[in-house]
Amino acid sequence: MSWRQNSPTMHFNFNQAQNGFGNKLSAQQSTSQILMIRPARFGFNSETADSNSFQENLEAEASEIQIRALTEFDAMVEKIRFKGVKVLVADDTELPIKPDAVFPNNWVSFHGRGIMVLHPMKARNRRWERRPVLVRTLKCGFQVKTLLDLSESEIRGEYLEGTGSLVLDRIHHIAYAALSPRTHLSALKEFCDHLNYELHAFHTLDFKGQEIYHTNVILTLGTDFAVICAEAISKEEERNSILKTLRQSGKDLILISPDQVQNYCGNMLEVRNEDGQTFLVVSETALKAFDSSQIRQLEKYVELIPVSINTIEKVGGGSARCMMAEIF
Repeated sequence: MSWRQNSPTMHFNFNQAQNGFGNKLSAQQSTSQILMIRPARFGFNSETADSNSFQENLEAEASEIQIRALTEFDAMVEKIRFKGVKVLVADDTELPIKPDAVFPNNWVSFHGRGIMVLHPMKARNRRWERRPVLVRTLKCGFQVKTLLDLSESEIRGEYLEGTGSLVLDRIHHIAYAALSPRTHLSALKEFCDHLNYELHAFHTLDFKGQEIYHTNVILTLGTDFAVICAEAISKEEERNSILKTLRQSGKDLILISPDQVQNYCGNMLEVRNEDGQTFLVVSETALKAFDSSQIRQLEKYVELIPVSINTIEKVGGGSARCMMAEIF
């Protein structure tokens, strides 16, 4: 297992990464530590394209797409680390080919009290991302006390793709989830029962009239704000209920349009450094799609970290938030 901290040759120090934050952050929305996977064979995933309308199969050589993705990935890691946020980077393996390995938040999530959850994935070639050696390394390195493996739901054709399917209000223990081919109600209830979350599930439709594949495409939660495309929630009663719950939990609402969703304005992640300063990791694609008033509203609460990940967004159909698994 190869870990990277500040250079390709430096091995990651788990003790340094933990730094006593594991339990303290359980009552916070954001963390100062994230896991990212450096892709080995990034590319268009035909097994996920049926439910992800954001993916594009670019006319370019696979080797060229891989090189572009690595350049974008490495630059993103450097920008986040520069702000004092700890980034644990694990190298993907060449085989089996895992075109979406750069999106680890779908197969694993971390929670307070030493809980690590393995999630059920719809695409067969994405299940290979749950590498046993990587799971063992994470489990030992972060002193995981409870490993909750929900992956057996795949046998029943029921899926819950991590913090893609779930957008968690970690302070108030509220789980928001858009039902889709990748997010099933039974799996949601199992997760919420185990981790004591209040479930708010809802239905969505995208610009093509199909269910939005992941909740985190239309909803970002910060400590004090929520970015949401309310128009994407197809049932009025559910829409009103979600907006009411967000307001009651103290979130300042920033409403985005379906066009902004297509530019990943809903797919961001709040992180913090050890000094408690909060940041919002956002793609340059999304930043350009926000209007000036929305940016001012965000900057009341966080400093923006814009990252250029155009190839990863177009080919993978996911943006900045999908590339980061928070470690609590």
